[in-house]
Amino acid sequence: MSRAAAKAVCELCQRELEALTVHHLIPRQKTKRQKADPGPTIQICSACHRQIHTLFDNTRLAQELNSLDKLKSEPELDKFLAWLRKQDPRKRVKVDRKKR
Repeated sequence: MSRAAAKAVCELCQRELEALTVHHLIPRQKTKRQKADPGPTIQICSACHRQIHTLFDNTRLAQELNSLDKLKSEPELDKFLAWLRKQDPRKRVKVDRKKR
């Protein structure tokens, strides 16, 4: 009898995938030095995670985009999410690694 791999849903793009990554809503760079609580996290796919860190620097993430709702309402990311939802979740999505 074969086992089906457990699937999880990305909190941003809503695609079902076998593995998700942890995204700190307040980047660890901003909390680690002060030995502060790392704060809230969300479970997202690697494509969403890579795109977030491509589009936004850690200062903007910490100050302006520090919740799931704020990330979802960001126009630059929303455009990517609309495209990503149409992609095959079994294939790795290339993310344009532009300098911020």
